Amino acid sequence: MNWLSPSILAADFNRLGEQIRIVQDCGSQALHFDVMDGLFVPSISFGMPVLASIRKETDLFLDVHLMIREPVRYIREFTESGADLITVHYEACSDVAATLRAIREAGVKVGMSIRPETPVSVLRPFVKSLDLILIMSVNPGFGGQKFMEGTYAKLSEVRQMYAEVFGHAYGDDVPRLEVDGGINLQNVASVLAAGADTIVQVGGIVACRLKYYGSLQEKIIRDLGHDITFVNLAKASREDPKSFLALFRQINPEFSLPRLLR
Repeated sequence: MNWLSPSILAADFNRLGEQIRIVQDCGSQALHFDVMDGLFVPSISFGMPVLASIRKETDLFLDVHLMIREPVRYIREFTESGADLITVHYEACSDVAATLRAIREAGVKVGMSIRPETPVSVLRPFVKSLDLILIMSVNPGFGGQKFMEGTYAKLSEVRQMYAEVFGHAYGDDVPRLEVDGGINLQNVASVLAAGADTIVQVGGIVACRLKYYGSLQEKIIRDLGHDITFVNLAKASREDPKSFLALFRQINPEFSLPRLLR
C-alpha cells in the first residue's frame, strides 16, 4: 500500500491542533515531522517541545526526520517526546552504525535519508537494519524547489538493491521507500512507478481549493489504483472544513489506510 505523509512544516501553528484533527478525521495515520538545526541544513524549524505537544494531541504515527548534525545526541529526547520512527541523514553521522543502533535500542523504527548528491550505494551496508529509506528529491532545508529528475534512477536503484539483498524488490520485510521534495500532480505517478511507496507532502501536492483536491483524489484512484490519504495541513481548514470533509467522504466513504510499517 502506498501512502502519503503530510508534513507539519505546512501547518499554521496558530491552529496546529485543529489541523491535526482534520488530518486524523480524513483518515491519515501518520504525520511527517521535519527537524532542522541551521547547521546541517540552513533552515531552523522546531524540536522536542513541539513534538511532545503534538504527541499529547494525537495518536497518529509520528515520522520524525532529523536534518541535524550528529543526531545520535538527541535520539533519547525525540523518542521520549513521542517519535514512532526516526530518520537520520547518512551525511550527518560520524558513526552511522552506532546512530542506527541507538534508534533501534530506543524502541522506535529506524530510517535513513540521503541528499541528492549522495549515491545509493552508501545505504547498502545498513539496509537490513532499516525500516525506511528516504530519498531527498530536493536539497534539504529549502522550500519551493523543483523535483530533481535524477531521483527516478535512484528509486529504481534502491529497488534493485532490495532485490539483491532480500531476494525481492517489494514486500513486508523490505524498508519502505520514501521521497521528499517537489512532488506534484504532474509527477506523482512517475515517482510511484519508479519505486516509491511513500510520499512526503509539505504543501504543493494538494491545494486548499476543494475542486483541485477532488481532481487529485480522483486521479490517484482512477489512474494509479492507489488508495492514498492526503490533506494540506496549512490550508485545509481555512476554506470550509465541513465541506472539505464532506467531499472527502463523498469521494470515498470507506477510505482507510493500513497501520504504517506494522
